[in-house]
Amino acid sequence: MVGRSMSKTVFLNKASATTAADEATRSGPLTLPPELLADASRRLGWAGLVYGTTYLVAYFGPRLLGNYEAGSPRFDTVQNWTAALSVALGYWVFVLSRLASFPPQRLLDLGLIFGVVGSFGISVAEFAQGFTYPIVFGKYLGVPWECVWIMLYPLVAPNTPGKILAASLASASTAPITLFLAHTFFDAPINVTSGQLVTYFVFTSYVCAVLAFVMARVIIRYTVKLRGSREVGAYELIKTLGEGGMGEVWVARHRLLARPAAVKLIRPELMGPDSHSRETVSRRFEREARATALLGSTHTVDVYDYGRTEDGAFFYVMELLDGMSVDTLIRRHGPITAERAVYLLMQVCHSLGEAHQRELIHRDIKPANIFVCRLGPDYDFVKVLDFGLVKGTTADLPDTELTATGAAAGTPAYMAPEMAMGSGAVDGRADLYALGCVAYWMLTGHQVFEGESSIATILKHVRDAPVPPSRRTEIYIPPELESIILACLAKEPAERPASATDLMQRLCSIRFARLWTTDRARQWWDAHGTTAPSH
Repeated sequence: MVGRSMSKTVFLNKASATTAADEATRSGPLTLPPELLADASRRLGWAGLVYGTTYLVAYFGPRLLGNYEAGSPRFDTVQNWTAALSVALGYWVFVLSRLASFPPQRLLDLGLIFGVVGSFGISVAEFAQGFTYPIVFGKYLGVPWECVWIMLYPLVAPNTPGKILAASLASASTAPITLFLAHTFFDAPINVTSGQLVTYFVFTSYVCAVLAFVMARVIIRYTVKLRGSREVGAYELIKTLGEGGMGEVWVARHRLLARPAAVKLIRPELMGPDSHSRETVSRRFEREARATALLGSTHTVDVYDYGRTEDGAFFYVMELLDGMSVDTLIRRHGPITAERAVYLLMQVCHSLGEAHQRELIHRDIKPANIFVCRLGPDYDFVKVLDFGLVKGTTADLPDTELTATGAAAGTPAYMAPEMAMGSGAVDGRADLYALGCVAYWMLTGHQVFEGESSIATILKHVRDAPVPPSRRTEIYIPPELESIILACLAKEPAERPASATDLMQRLCSIRFARLWTTDRARQWWDAHGTTAPSH
């Protein structure tokens, strides 16, 4: 098992991340973060496709339709080759952007050449026949089209400011160069003086080049700050796995060890309307992290770290699992066979057995908190999650009430009668009752009791006898297994298995014609496995 580091690391809050980003941008060269590189390379590919297609239609379309008046042969030859090069380069950039083996930074650097050539193609289309636009009071009304290209380029495919400046200046020079070549070799007319022409391009194309440089710096500064706000302690938040009423779960990566992890982040605004509520919720999740870290069972999720951010959010870092919850498993694939259910239940008993020996009660066992995953060479490996409602009597984990006055902790569909009634001390047998409900769900796809409301469901757990699971499924359930499940669902704790260890031994004694093995589990996962890690 991976060791658990319980140091009180504190996440960077937005203010500290901003400070770090400012210092990074003030000292040393600006660089692009990996996420921006990947996104920018994809956008550059689409830009190449759009540019190539637009140039192809706009330039060659009229010629194919016969709506074009030909000029001199030499002039048409130059334009045709320029257009063909521009179209081919645009499509080439798109193809390179789709090659997973092509490094994004290298593509963006090659994209700078595409940016200059693209600007030259626009300039040829606009100025190859000369400069005949009117000058009013010494000023040209409007800007050349390549200015739009120069300004948009760093937004589509950002790069380091120095490279953007060099490429933008080169792009801004394509129009004057085109005019010079057209006037020198093809006698293209220019109806303004040299001074007016220089002034015009200085205040249009070259101003846009400087603005593109400024935009490149702003984009990278903003990205660095954004990245800093997503770095928490030694971990970098990569993407969200899911969101709930209490916060978010993120895929994260340790910045030094490159170890993947899952970070549960509960932001202050989601922890309650007042300071008392927030403190209560914060203590609940701190308790979850501490309680889970005390457990050594391989079937209890590993917790690496926990703490609070400077802005009051609570977090803890746990192992990243590749698989799905029992809730998702049954909803997506239907009820499972009895031998597989026993295989999974015994692993849950392993986790609960240790917790109960340490006088820790989970109090919220349910399908969503039992995770079935692929772990190294193991398949159908169970991890028990979210010891968030745990209560105990050990000296290092004081028993603190974590629910509102009069409220019952847990989930109504899986709540033991004594928990619902609040009628006395609750021990590990409450978890066994909930595990019996989970077994019922695994085998039938139905909850033991289904009421029209939470209160109605809780009352059914207190008063009604459960329907044997064999009556609610076509899957064969051995009588011994059904007897064990119904024993777990007994109203009185004394009538249930004495402990998780006792329950595991009872499950182990069931004989099946064909056992659920690692090989069978592997075959199932090969056919139905998940596509991404999740919690």
